[in-house]
Amino acid sequence: MGSPVLKNGIKGQCSGITEPISWSRPTDYDIVKTRELEKYLVDVGLYESPEESISREEVLGKLDQIVRIWVKSISRAKGLNEQLVQEANAKIFTFGSYRLGVHGPGADIDTLCVGPRHATREDDFFGELHRMLLTMPEVTELHPVPDAHVPVMRFKFNGVSIDLLYARLSLWVIPEDLDISQDSILQNVDEQTVRSLNGCRVTDQILRLVPNIQNFHTTLRCMKFWAKRRGVYSNVSGFLGGINWALLVARICQLYPNALPSMLVSRFFRVYTQWRWPNPVMLCDIEEGSFGLQVWDPRRNHKDRFHLMPIITPAYPCMNSSYNVSSSTLRIMTEEFQRGNEMFEAMESNKTSWDALFEPYPFFEAYKNYLQIDIAAADADDLRKWKGWVESRLRQLTLKIERYTFNMLQCHPHPGEFSDKSKPFHFCYFMGLQRKQGIPANESEQFDIRLTVDEFKHSVGVYTLWKLGMEIHVSHVRRRNIPCFVFPGGVRPKRIAEPKVSAHAEEEKLSEDHKKRKREPDSSETAVLALDGVSNHISESNKIPNDILSYDNGGINEVVCVPEVSKDEKLAVEKIMSGPYDAHQSTTSELEELQDDNEYRSHELKGTNESEGARVTESSTSQIPVTHVTTVRKAVPKSLHAIGGLEELEPSAVQPASRTQLKPHLRLKFTSLAKAGSGSS
Repeated sequence: MGSPVLKNGIKGQCSGITEPISWSRPTDYDIVKTRELEKYLVDVGLYESPEESISREEVLGKLDQIVRIWVKSISRAKGLNEQLVQEANAKIFTFGSYRLGVHGPGADIDTLCVGPRHATREDDFFGELHRMLLTMPEVTELHPVPDAHVPVMRFKFNGVSIDLLYARLSLWVIPEDLDISQDSILQNVDEQTVRSLNGCRVTDQILRLVPNIQNFHTTLRCMKFWAKRRGVYSNVSGFLGGINWALLVARICQLYPNALPSMLVSRFFRVYTQWRWPNPVMLCDIEEGSFGLQVWDPRRNHKDRFHLMPIITPAYPCMNSSYNVSSSTLRIMTEEFQRGNEMFEAMESNKTSWDALFEPYPFFEAYKNYLQIDIAAADADDLRKWKGWVESRLRQLTLKIERYTFNMLQCHPHPGEFSDKSKPFHFCYFMGLQRKQGIPANESEQFDIRLTVDEFKHSVGVYTLWKLGMEIHVSHVRRRNIPCFVFPGGVRPKRIAEPKVSAHAEEEKLSEDHKKRKREPDSSETAVLALDGVSNHISESNKIPNDILSYDNGGINEVVCVPEVSKDEKLAVEKIMSGPYDAHQSTTSELEELQDDNEYRSHELKGTNESEGARVTESSTSQIPVTHVTTVRKAVPKSLHAIGGLEELEPSAVQPASRTQLKPHLRLKFTSLAKAGSGSS
């Protein structure tokens, strides 16, 4: 492993665990495309105004003064002598998107308060500091979450959203020049402090390990915007969150240390299209450290072997930041990487523009069938807590459906919620459904997921802070019946009719395995959920149309040459994946994950508490025995037959979760794709 690259990008030394793939300097083409990209990012509003930037700095300055006053106050109250009171100190650090320099307008600021050993988390931070903030008119929407996996206090200060964590060090006095990147800071601290410090330590380490911070900033802004537009930005849904995207981009910056953002974005898609997951993405070697904290290592830690898309944090203790990724979401992200790579190939041939790359994913056009999960509560506070708890369970619903249908029925969770303005205190979520592509289907084959959905509702219903009015309802909805409030402006977009072609022309255009599917007669629609043509539609929707039109890009062809892809580049990508952790597994054991559902309920709930504030004790998760998973699996035989198959077997109104017994309420049937019709739903 070489030494870190020089910050001026001169060839010589390298950062990361391997040599760079290319030391090439920018071409004229790269310069032009980077200018286009930077202008595009400005035009779509990804940068905050100077006034907002100043406001954020003022808020952080005031917050720093507040915690200094707070720590002196509690020091005096605890009877410390006047000299220690005067020396008592606390410091504010930032991390996340704000510290990385890629935050946008209205984004919250992730902050960390570091205090001395005599300032406790429970009584002083969530007690006295909370009371101080309550008395301040500048502070609104104050919400402490002391029982979260990473305890946090959320509030707005002069309209700026703040997430405030607390780290209690073993020092009597916090020095002004405290360096929290040193491993020694972890000595004699509790687990909550280790987790709270982790955000700052990882953020600072990323900034140390990238060769050019400015290029990293622009590239990360671009990739975060792309991920949100393409629907793959959500840690809780099983996709990737901000820190994950930052680590992926940082690795590309290491591999192309002299590249400008346009080339870095291009190489991002090229490299991760070729990446053989679960080979881990790492910015530096994993160090054992001297404090006995567990680090990610699939050679020794059994559960680490089943991580599908490991993206390892660079600060001790190194951990997998993307453990939430499932086979479903990995498949979707892989398809999106492939689409992005194809888009760039077209862009380099002047056949498309940046607009096409950032085109929003047509989620409600991509599938014919969806699950709709509606939740409601009695008031805003209950809804916030209920929402956080339900969101922590949605990923398990995806895993269970795919597992209990033997991976023949695939789910695509939408990474966000929708709200019907006509219904107070209400949210709903959607999952796209499709038969696994390439799997032959029998006409009578059906997917009965009633027990699976019921088990999901039952696991949601064991919430220990459940209150009257907290309700959940799951139903099947066809594409044509998607509620209008999910669309921009509440208006359903008109579907573009496909041009009609003769049967002979269609035979020539499509291979026998990909002929256009035809639907069954409408007389069966009230009883079955038919998957008509979804597989073909999905695969085609992620590809660039064959007849894509060229566009005028300002005469780039006249002044620059499009660089050709080096044949050695693919070999270089293969090389960087070789190492002690490569191919640590060949298949995933999602059954093991589901059988460990009790542990996931405790673990994920803590993670959800971090984001939504739900408080649930571990004892509440033991009400669903692990053996129930096996029972449900046996209840869904390999033939997957069902009787009937109504689209919705519950009243249309939102119903409370069953807390006493399981009732079958959803049956899905997928008819043979070979008999599908071309009619649009």
